[in-house]
Formats: sequence, structure tokens, C-alpha cells
Amino acid sequence: VQLQAFGGGLVQAGGSLRLSCASSESINTFYAMGWFRQYPGKQREFVASITRTGITHYADSVKGRFTISTDNSKSTMYLQMNNLNPEDTFVYYCFVDLGRDTAEPDYWGQGTQVTVSS
Repeated sequence: VQLQAFGGGLVQAGGSLRLSCASSESINTFYAMGWFRQYPGKQREFVASITRTGITHYADSVKGRFTISTDNSKSTMYLQMNNLNPEDTFVYYCFVDLGRDTAEPDYWGQGTQVTVSS
């Protein structure tokens, strides 16, 4: 499985971005997909995830502002990010979890930079 993340960029505080994560394979077979974010030299942090059945989870810091979704026909996952603030400045990585009960996701995208200016 290859994941390609894109959609990052520079935006002013209060603005919006939509990240996309395109999969080389159908996402219908994945147990879950989601996003982490990481600042260089810092520990990564969970952002959001969505299961095959549509159950979503969000980090408290993004609840009410970010929305995760999928389009099975396009094998793509999205992260709509609204009301962005400078604390959302990270590299965002998408992941796939096959449900094998491992500590780490099974596949990662290459990351897309999000920079929010004040």
C-alpha cells in the first residue's frame, strides 16, 4: 500500500485547509485510517482516525474544528481543518491500520506541511 498525502500549505490563523491521503489500493479493506502530526524533533501526536464502519476519533485539541472522512470510490481520506491556529503548525502524516493489533500503523504517507501564521 502506498499513501500519498497532499493539501498542506501556508494559511492565516482562522483559515481552512483540506488534506487528502490517496491510497494505491482500495480503502474498503482497511480497518482504519487516520492522521498523526509531528513537529521536527518532537513526539508525534494523534489527530484523528476513522474506521471502516465510519467510527471517528479526534484529539481533544482538534474536536469541533477538524473533520475526517473517506471517499471509497476515490480510495482517498480527507481531513478538513477549519479555524486553524498557529498551534496546528506541523507536518501531517496519514496512516493505515489493517487491524492486526500492532503498536504501530501498518502504512504511512510521506507527510504534508501545514503552517499557520498568526
